[in-house]
Amino acid sequence: MQSSPKGISQNLLILIGGFETTTGEQWLAFRNDGIYSAADYAKVSSEKLSKSQSLGGGMSWNYFEQEEMVRRKRFFVIKLLQGAMLGLAFMHDHERLHQSLGPSSVVLNTIRERDAAYLVPRLRDLAFSVDIRYSYLEEGRGMLSQQLWRRAAAGGAFTPFEKRAFAIADDIYEAGLLLAYLAFVPFCESGIIDSLSLQRLLENTFQLDIEATREYCLADDRLLEAVKFLDLGDGAGWELLQAMLNPDYRKRPIAEAVAKHRFLTGAVL
Repeated sequence: MQSSPKGISQNLLILIGGFETTTGEQWLAFRNDGIYSAADYAKVSSEKLSKSQSLGGGMSWNYFEQEEMVRRKRFFVIKLLQGAMLGLAFMHDHERLHQSLGPSSVVLNTIRERDAAYLVPRLRDLAFSVDIRYSYLEEGRGMLSQQLWRRAAAGGAFTPFEKRAFAIADDIYEAGLLLAYLAFVPFCESGIIDSLSLQRLLENTFQLDIEATREYCLADDRLLEAVKFLDLGDGAGWELLQAMLNPDYRKRPIAEAVAKHRFLTGAVL
């Protein structure tokens, strides 16, 4: 769906300048390539659904028009997610972690689903990105990454190789939560679910058992469109979500594999 010349990524904001303080804080300035975020898109999308339902639109829509609207939304979300993952893959290939990936961290040049063909998602909020070159890992450099390395040690990652694998998998986990957010919030009416309640549902209620999560969501009519979306391709969305949120960090896929997954290439559509 999206590609870039080697060494260049269209899915990252362009850096204009920056500096690092004596305490290790990184301040970066990027080109303004969009005023919307994935969070803005999800909010607008869910509010449109709520407005339509309040006006009785759900009963009066032409069936084929409704199907087309759902198809456009699915395509938009898939392209958004794939662009974000391509940006993350580029970062990992260049020895950087994002470490603050979320709905507000993805900048969009449009939130119009009809303009999905022109959508270019770009990652921002890179001030907390972490260097994962082996020289940095061996020396333990970087004040901002100390909490990450403490969690890595708690997860059994001690050598530079293990710490690097844990760190990359940590970004993938956050990307998995982003996938869950964009699979649910834009497809549900406003106020039905948000990022925090969704994360609690996945982590606390179902302990990252995605199959059990699906069964729960299937019983709630308000979440039905989200379930249908993740059901595409014989459950390809749930399959990818389970892989990215695998409790064992060693079993999570790398960003490039996620971007090439059949759910994010558009094959399921």
